[in-house]
Amino acid sequence: MMNNIYESLVQNADISQDEIVSLLELEDFSKVFELADKINFDNFKNKVDIRAILEFSNYCKRKCVYCGLNSNNKNLTRYRIAEKEILQVAVETYKAGYKTIVLQSGEDPYFTAEKIGDIVKKIKEMTDMAITVSCGEMSYEDYKYIKGCGADRYLLKHETSDEKLYSSLHSCGTLKNRLQCLKDLKKLNYYTGSGFMIGLPGQNLRTIAKDILTLKTIPCDMAGIGPFIASQDTPLRDMKNGDTLLVKKAVAITRILLPKAHLPATTALGVIDSKEKDSIFSCGANVIMRKVTPQKYEQFYSIYPNKIKVNDILKDRKILEQQIINIGKIPV
Repeated sequence: MMNNIYESLVQNADISQDEIVSLLELEDFSKVFELADKINFDNFKNKVDIRAILEFSNYCKRKCVYCGLNSNNKNLTRYRIAEKEILQVAVETYKAGYKTIVLQSGEDPYFTAEKIGDIVKKIKEMTDMAITVSCGEMSYEDYKYIKGCGADRYLLKHETSDEKLYSSLHSCGTLKNRLQCLKDLKKLNYYTGSGFMIGLPGQNLRTIAKDILTLKTIPCDMAGIGPFIASQDTPLRDMKNGDTLLVKKAVAITRILLPKAHLPATTALGVIDSKEKDSIFSCGANVIMRKVTPQKYEQFYSIYPNKIKVNDILKDRKILEQQIINIGKIPV
């Protein structure tokens, strides 16, 4: 049976939820990792795309129980970066050699579609970077407006495709609306990204398999899959962190099912184990994100505990480029 499932993967045939569960249960995953690595090479050669991420606001109206930015967290120092400083960082990022910048925030009502669109428009006037926006759920019209201002991509992780589990984690939203937002983004021709966490309380291999199939159904142009990390200022503070091997398995299967999608080595993976963040590039990942959030703010963007600090945008990129070269890849 396992040989049949593997052959289906090789031929990029349809694969069921049960078959993905069987794959995830495998102790010896080497053949699947090798196939994912081959498909990654066929599509991207040895290139690793380095993208900058600027976290411009940690205000959030939502109460997601796994996230340190949740509005119930009264221990967090909140910040919003002024437009002028956002533009300054964007230009510095461009001069450091980045080709993509991710503008990320909590769901902050202050930053309306008009404000975000204006920032996008000005960055496009000042640089030729691709712009990814990651600011949560919005209306179709808001997404349309931001796209019209020049945004290229939008990242909105669904986190889990299990409706019951989603409801237990998100008291302020529904899975149905989340998935509708992703459909809207695809309809508007955004390069659309989603993703999920491994190790959420209440998750199992069947829900992970469903998450992978959800990425294919959308279908995603990019997908972030990383481990759950317990944040001290959330109700899940005492839960175990996600299994990094299971993350790599999920990334590998996703690479096989979505050969041309951009799959990042998530920051969360590096927080748990920096070696795992390197090895993920032989399991199908082809993107890495590097923070460019100014030091005076980045310590307060605490979705989860993060040891990765911003020092100097240019120097940080050069260090990362060398790390990528050291594992036999080509930074771009």
